Amino acid sequence: MAFRLNRRAALRGMIGGSAVMVGLPALEIMLNSNGTALADGGPLPLRFVAFYWADGVNIGRFEPAQKGASWELSEEMQPLLPVKDYINLVTGLQNHCENQMTHHEGMTVFNGYSYIQQGGGLVSNSGGPTLDQLIADKIGDATTIRAIHTQISKRDSTDGDDGTTTIAMSHRGTPGNLIAQTPQTNPQLVHQTLFGVPIDTLDTRPVRKRVLDAVKEDAARLNGKLGKIDKQRLDAHLQAVAELEAKILAAPPACTPPGIPDQTNTDVGGEEPITAVNQAMADLIKYAFTCDQTRVATVLFKRFVSSTVFDEINANEIHHNASHQGSETYHDGIVFQMQRLADLLVTLKNEPDGAGNLLDSTIVYASTDCSQGYSHAIARQPIILAGHGRNYLAHPGIHYQATAWNGDGNGPNGAGNTSDALLTCLRAWDEAAPSIGGGAPQTSNVISDVLA
Repeated sequence: MAFRLNRRAALRGMIGGSAVMVGLPALEIMLNSNGTALADGGPLPLRFVAFYWADGVNIGRFEPAQKGASWELSEEMQPLLPVKDYINLVTGLQNHCENQMTHHEGMTVFNGYSYIQQGGGLVSNSGGPTLDQLIADKIGDATTIRAIHTQISKRDSTDGDDGTTTIAMSHRGTPGNLIAQTPQTNPQLVHQTLFGVPIDTLDTRPVRKRVLDAVKEDAARLNGKLGKIDKQRLDAHLQAVAELEAKILAAPPACTPPGIPDQTNTDVGGEEPITAVNQAMADLIKYAFTCDQTRVATVLFKRFVSSTVFDEINANEIHHNASHQGSETYHDGIVFQMQRLADLLVTLKNEPDGAGNLLDSTIVYASTDCSQGYSHAIARQPIILAGHGRNYLAHPGIHYQATAWNGDGNGPNGAGNTSDALLTCLRAWDEAAPSIGGGAPQTSNVISDVLA
């Protein structure tokens, strides 16, 4: 009888009396003959990432002039060139949030609900569950970890903006009974979640025994049962895990004494290592998807109205402040954020998965909290749909624009509903979903133009 391997198989071992597990990539022995499904006929996993960048864009420099399949990347979207075929760009839609206090209303693009104001200041709570959590609900217990939530810049908001809308982009539950999914700024702690090994154990044990050491015997037993290609893929996978672990272990210890806030992605000379943290998080998301430990992830690049300065590009002012001026510093900051989104997408694209790569099996929903940064407008908030979710979205992608821009940065108002993009994505997991959101932002419409 031919040897078969279940997709949920993992390498197991012990460290200091604690069980550890290393998931496996999608090996040929788990798949059908052409790599398009599991050997038992089940579908290959479909993944989702929500990516949020803050403080809007320069509409005139972000929205491409061309529409449809012949579109070209705009000035501010140029970093996405390596994955351009994987991009469906949605522009010109109207955010129908019923309240406005700048920035807060923009987060409606991630859930389809108006925020709930708290008191009389710049404080709001999310009005409903976000798309990532609806997808996690649909996936259920198919994976060990429901979702992972990451944050790149750790700077706080500076102008009194607060509430769950500010601190988290992901919310789980039902309207009126929501739990903010607080993102983790420290790659070491995301690593702990994925590996199940306490960080203090990794950083302080005398021998600094690696997780891979613990599963060495199990890996050797499995290796003897695999074919040539699967052996090469397993070796490459374990090498990637080893390299990732080595990078994390080489970083300053992230053990947080009781009572000290979790601010553990450490500044270097007062500057945030944003690119390095972003890449570490991208690698961890890749690992989590490859091993099917989770199929849902979020990336909060930076909070809106935060004190984040993009020092790596020699920015001379806080990005949010620059957004009010529409300066070249602001433009450079938008390009910098698109570069970091591109880093994530390229990381997924470069990782084999079945007959394709991880970006083939993923839908990445990326957006921001306003359209034109200096005006805080919520008409024409851009939405980037990357990946194609196993041929669910058009590939190569198109530029879908609800209305034509008249060039003054303020109008015309967007048409349709930004929530249409949310429902379009949700239906990749829940074909029967009748609608998404609530109140004025609710919709039962999808954007059929971007479907394959």
